[in-house]
Amino acid sequence: MLVRKWQAAGRPKKMQTFPAGVLTIEDRGADEFSLRGKKVALERFSISDLAWGRETLWLDAQNKLIALITVDGEYDRFEALRPEYEENLGNFVKGAAADEMATLAAISKDFRRDNTQGTVALVGATLIDGTGAPAVSDSAVVIQGGRIVSAGPRGRVSLPKDAKILDLNGKTIVPGLWDLHAHFEQVEWGPVYLAAGVTTVRDCGNEFEFITAVRDAINSGHGVGPRLLLAGLVDGSGPLALGVARVDTPEQAREWVHRYHDAGFEQIKIYSSVKRENLEAVAAEAHKLGMTVTGHVPEGMTGFDAVNAGMDQINHIIYVVRMMDPATPGRGVGGDAQQKLAALRNFNPDSEESKKALQFLKSHNTDIDPTLTVFEMFMRTGKRPFESFEPGVSKVAPALSAQLRNVGPGPAGAEIGEARFGVSLKTVAAMHRAGIPIVVGTDQTVPGHSVHREMELYVEAGFTPMEALQSATLISARAMRMEKEVGTIEPGKRADLVVLGANPLDNISNIRKTERVIEAGVFYDCASLWKSVDFQPYNLGRFLLCCSLFEKPLQVCSG
Repeated sequence: MLVRKWQAAGRPKKMQTFPAGVLTIEDRGADEFSLRGKKVALERFSISDLAWGRETLWLDAQNKLIALITVDGEYDRFEALRPEYEENLGNFVKGAAADEMATLAAISKDFRRDNTQGTVALVGATLIDGTGAPAVSDSAVVIQGGRIVSAGPRGRVSLPKDAKILDLNGKTIVPGLWDLHAHFEQVEWGPVYLAAGVTTVRDCGNEFEFITAVRDAINSGHGVGPRLLLAGLVDGSGPLALGVARVDTPEQAREWVHRYHDAGFEQIKIYSSVKRENLEAVAAEAHKLGMTVTGHVPEGMTGFDAVNAGMDQINHIIYVVRMMDPATPGRGVGGDAQQKLAALRNFNPDSEESKKALQFLKSHNTDIDPTLTVFEMFMRTGKRPFESFEPGVSKVAPALSAQLRNVGPGPAGAEIGEARFGVSLKTVAAMHRAGIPIVVGTDQTVPGHSVHREMELYVEAGFTPMEALQSATLISARAMRMEKEVGTIEPGKRADLVVLGANPLDNISNIRKTERVIEAGVFYDCASLWKSVDFQPYNLGRFLLCCSLFEKPLQVCSG
């Protein structure tokens, strides 16, 4: 109906929507597809601002809608196409991803600076290198060819004569952050992640054609976003099955592992319906190929079973809670509310059963990705406004705001929700005390901002700010076996850094004050990144400062 209205109006570039809003429709050119053995030309169009981000559609020569690549009401990926074009679904998905990434890359030319061919020295800032060493005031970091050449106290670092000097007095430099549990549902997540200081993301299960196209666009310089590490999702048949990669036999398990490996995926992600013998087959083949295995603990199995079957990592804190106390009631479980509340309050992270679970995870060096932020959103919003603990929700694109605020148990479930979340925090605290590696992952909550919130929650659970920062940097890099390449600010490592307006060791919430992000030696202005996808920067004063630091005319940045 929208397309017909737009056609009848003469295909204007902008179109008023009601009760409010203006959307943009752009003709992006023709693409060729195969239909019953014949070549068919379809015109590609991009729509912006109907939902958050860009949607892509194709019309035929008769102006009939052929395919639409978009998101659903929960901002999960969604496609619709005419049945006769079904065999082209992958091509539509890849085409949309490449085109949307190209649009972002074109926009980024105003606030992206590629300094990989020269030498840049960042001087005067407080340096937190991520190794755990004390912060260095009045530091110098020299970057050349996308790599860190030297870093330390300014008086001990030799500055090359040809280096471009960038004075960052009063700022703080930290390593680029990681999100090890992302679902990169649309290309707009790329600028958001960079704006939040996140330079590496692990996508934990996505459409094969979409996520590989996005990754390849970023790697080739034709897109904007963090480095993407991919975990290919597999599942067994059943009522909880997800995706299309079915591993109902060991043979299917090996086939899918090889397909993901050959496409450059780093991991396999297990979902909820995989049987034990097939999990063992997946893990054995993945390990043989140098991959690791992460994911859910499948139905009918415990965390002990999953790790013994070959899982290297576990997503979500709930599976560790069940290992420590199988009687702890979960979400959606029926029964008397007071009994459930009592059981949650009686959860004991120091019980013998809890100690057994923690020792097991530690002895197996199992990495845990708690995703506290997603549980907080669904459990803590009974009587507490979301923005009271996640201020980032007030900065998101208007089209996204309503979805994020319309969650949670409501007032009736507030008490149980808080109790459930209290168990999650106690579990993370106990794991931390036991020395179990904990990484930062968010699972698609508030784009970008939830990485910061996860770190704040770790401090709430007893981490020091330095330990929370390391969970989002060095510990995450170790989990992906990449600590020799990234994760700290040391000579020889990839130049992934974040310039902050304040020191996160003083207050972990200062991690939100991102001003500039450097990814492999490419510099981005964070405020402009936020604005490119209709998010708000934190405040105008910082925005104007960013512009002056970035050496761009003020009117360009604030425009």
